[in-house]
Amino acid sequence: MSGRNFNEAEKTKLIQLIKEGSQVLGEIDDLKAGLKDTVKALSEELELKPALINKAISIAHRDNY
Repeated sequence: MSGRNFNEAEKTKLIQLIKEGSQVLGEIDDLKAGLKDTVKALSEELELKPALINKAISIAHRDNY
């Protein structure tokens, strides 16, 4: 850890960022869980392996970047 002392404004900004970052990561976890459920349901409906659908999603995601 750094030996730096933070002033109150910096502490407030850092605490706010940590709270917002934690919220974002929670939302990401929720979205991933929802996607997993959707992939599972569709894979059963279409009689495909979930891994195949997940791979297609990954490829499409990479192509966007």
